[in-house]
Amino acid sequence: MLKAVTRQRNQPAPPSVMFEALTEPNRDPERQWLLLTESERQPAVLEEVKPDLVVWSSLWNEHPGARIRFDLPHGRSGTDLRWTLFLDEPLPGLDEIQQMRRRINKLINDNLRQTFDQ
Repeated sequence: MLKAVTRQRNQPAPPSVMFEALTEPNRDPERQWLLLTESERQPAVLEEVKPDLVVWSSLWNEHPGARIRFDLPHGRSGTDLRWTLFLDEPLPGLDEIQQMRRRINKLINDNLRQTFDQ
């Protein structure tokens, strides 16, 4: 597997709360954030080290071998969440990788983030 892209952004919740949200997405019916499209599937948690690390299986039906790693270090406030997308070789084209990056950003740095701002 190759690292295709990685991003880091501070989240307002502490690592323990972020860990819970990533290992049990949508557990709270009032705070649904992992809203999948028809071309996506529910990721499985492949690895977890509480409260520092979560690894998901693929979100995408077209890329079943993809993995998303979430590192959850403490930030000055909240969590300095870093996600990293790993893909099998041969890597898809740059446009497709950018679409995948945008999709993860939407789910994590928009949808999930908004659940903490409620």
